[in-house]
Amino acid sequence: MKEGTVKFFNESKGFGFIVEEGSQNECFVHVTGLIDEIREGDRVEYEEKEGKKGMNAVNVRVVQ
Repeated sequence: MKEGTVKFFNESKGFGFIVEEGSQNECFVHVTGLIDEIREGDRVEYEEKEGKKGMNAVNVRVVQ
């Protein structure tokens, strides 16, 4: 599992981006890949999976 911070998340459109901790790489996240509800600034852990347009964050959950 990777860890990062939610940089942006648009609840009405159901997508956003997570910045990976330590590398600053951004990963796309869609509402279908969420376990917990997320908001901008949340610390999360996630897995990456190849999507149609690159890597997507899946199994995203908030960490305390």
